[in-house]
Amino acid sequence: MKHNIFIVGMGPGREDMMTGEALAILEQVDVIVGYTVYLRLLGERFQGKEMLSTPMRQETERCRLAFEEAEKGKRVAIVCSGDAGVYGMASLMYEIGRGYPDTELTVIPGITAASSGAAVLGAPLNHDFCVISLSDLLTPWAKIEKRLVAAAEGDFAIAIYIPASHKRKDHLMRACDILLSHIEGERACGYVENIGREGTRAVTCTLRELRDAQVNMFTTVFVGNAGSEIIDGRLITKRGYQIEGNTDICRNNGR
Repeated sequence: MKHNIFIVGMGPGREDMMTGEALAILEQVDVIVGYTVYLRLLGERFQGKEMLSTPMRQETERCRLAFEEAEKGKRVAIVCSGDAGVYGMASLMYEIGRGYPDTELTVIPGITAASSGAAVLGAPLNHDFCVISLSDLLTPWAKIEKRLVAAAEGDFAIAIYIPASHKRKDHLMRACDILLSHIEGERACGYVENIGREGTRAVTCTLRELRDAQVNMFTTVFVGNAGSEIIDGRLITKRGYQIEGNTDICRNNGR
């Protein structure tokens, strides 16, 4: 008998920022598995479902729990914040899934913090960009440093996830020092806290100012490329269009 598990990206967690597909899947399943905080974010709509959780750093156990529930014949979804395939549980589920050949996995995409945070700031990722996490729990810091250098040398706009945590409060400062050895201190940057949740806060700044910013693990940081600007308080990375004539005339003509 074939079993099914849906790996659902729930975006920031607010219902109106979840895709229609994600909401429909969560309505259909019997069991929702997830990190405790994410299950709370689902709110009242799904409180009638069976909810199973594991604490932080028990991701492997959480995935196995989903497979075990599916083998009981239940319809199961495992939820992740943002998109399940961007620093989420999708790859781990596929790895563990090799031991459960009778279970089929389906990934349901969600809005990742790079997209939702960029929308709050303006358009910081409107050209080639990369996403780098500063969490060194699973990735050695030496590799993170190489990736930061490569992104700077390639003139990518950069979205930075997990810029700090309780035990690693200086990671953003260290990352900025690496970038400052390759990028000018006046580079346009910004960051957003609690994207799509209560207390959302957006700040634009220079790379030099970013170095001393007070951030946490719920902050997403954006570093512009050489062509990025702060325009009317918004962080904008240009595509390279040539704008002819007076900007006000273009605007008045609806172009």
